[in-house]
Amino acid sequence: MTSETGINMLFSRTKLKRSILFIFTVVLLLTVTFLTVPMGIYQKLPLPNLPQQPTETPGPPPKPIYKPISESPPPIVDNFPRAASANSSADLPPVPKWNTPPDPRVAENTPLFIGFTRNWRLLQQTVVSYITGGWPPGDIYVVENTGTMFSNRDGLLTLQNPFYLDHHRLTAILGVNIISTPTLLTFAQLQNFFVHTALDKGWEHYFWSHMDVVAVSDEEYDVEPYQSLYMRAVEVLRETMRPEYGKWAARWFAYDRLSLVRTEAYTEVGGWDTMIPFYMTDCDMHERLFMKGFKLDGAQAAKIWDVSISLDDLELLYRRGTKATKSKKDLSERAEEGASQRNSPLYQDLLRTLDEMQHQKSSNTAGRNTWQARQHGGQGEPFYRDPEGFEKAIMMTIDFGRKVFEEKWGRGPCNLREAGLVEGDAWKVVLGWETPEAQAKAEQDQKQAEIDEAKKAEEEKHQSDQGEKGGT
Repeated sequence: MTSETGINMLFSRTKLKRSILFIFTVVLLLTVTFLTVPMGIYQKLPLPNLPQQPTETPGPPPKPIYKPISESPPPIVDNFPRAASANSSADLPPVPKWNTPPDPRVAENTPLFIGFTRNWRLLQQTVVSYITGGWPPGDIYVVENTGTMFSNRDGLLTLQNPFYLDHHRLTAILGVNIISTPTLLTFAQLQNFFVHTALDKGWEHYFWSHMDVVAVSDEEYDVEPYQSLYMRAVEVLRETMRPEYGKWAARWFAYDRLSLVRTEAYTEVGGWDTMIPFYMTDCDMHERLFMKGFKLDGAQAAKIWDVSISLDDLELLYRRGTKATKSKKDLSERAEEGASQRNSPLYQDLLRTLDEMQHQKSSNTAGRNTWQARQHGGQGEPFYRDPEGFEKAIMMTIDFGRKVFEEKWGRGPCNLREAGLVEGDAWKVVLGWETPEAQAKAEQDQKQAEIDEAKKAEEEKHQSDQGEKGGT
């Protein structure tokens, strides 16, 4: 190596070291500058080429707009004063002697479910009507479906609360049973709860009734020997249970104001469709039972009214007291007569009153079920719900259920079998399939499908022929 070459290499190394030192110095200065300058300066620097937004002081948020406050209905009063003051069932009037339950009791199981959500007066009226019609109180099961957990059992709700139920009155005074649902159920869910309870208790059949009816033994029925409401229902049960009666699912007394149900039949079709919560769910259930070949027949056992109001005093159902009397003497005489004579003038008074009550419900221009939203009390009590809001939500749920039914069967009316539908058609038919437009479109689609199928077959044949030629 010459001296000139060595000098050049030394010079190159020195130049490299200077370059590295320069870069290190620049990086160090930038780092120190970044760390020592306050961050706020960078945040305040305007972004280049971006328009500046004008600074505005936000106004107050919008205030809620409330609905008009409805006028509260007058407070209700208990419709069975004698039971309210009773210490035991012995303090109640006796059941009319011609309607007393058989002793010993019948061999058949005769459980009667009565579902309850709102309106204590109507429920109590229904329960008392069955008791005075001869139904053994121990066979009556009030199904409390209020969604208030144990509030009624613990006496935490008051009479003006729509969901109020007097547990002590029903069990200790009237002698019936109470079963509480774990939460608020729809009508379809409640029906499945009946089926579940029957399965749990090993009941092959059961009765159930609406809570807005009055059931009265038919004392005008001229067949001897006389039978009470209860005993005529038992006779229907015995007739239905005979093998020769056939494959049955239910017996209806005044449609389903009172029903006798065969548990096995309801489970065989999968129970009630809970996706159809209220109206039309009965149509769906009954049509599916018919499609499965079950019998659902009517039967007679009593006079049963569909009502929306209550008698002022339920003693009238014991054939005691009447709104038509004007003097205490007349009241005493008519009460004695009513308690000792079947089909008495007092009984006829009762029938006329119940006819009027039923007419009032059916002719109400505001709807049949206004009784459900009649009470507006209970503010501050457990599980309080705004009565009008609750009713609105129920109506919305009803509308939803109707739409589900229409989607399920492709139509709104109930006569599914008459329209040609069968069990396997559920959820498979087009909505509105009966309309001329839908039928025309279906015919057009079918023709197009046939054309496409023929074209596909021709193409497959052509490909097959080409394959054979290529192989030869």
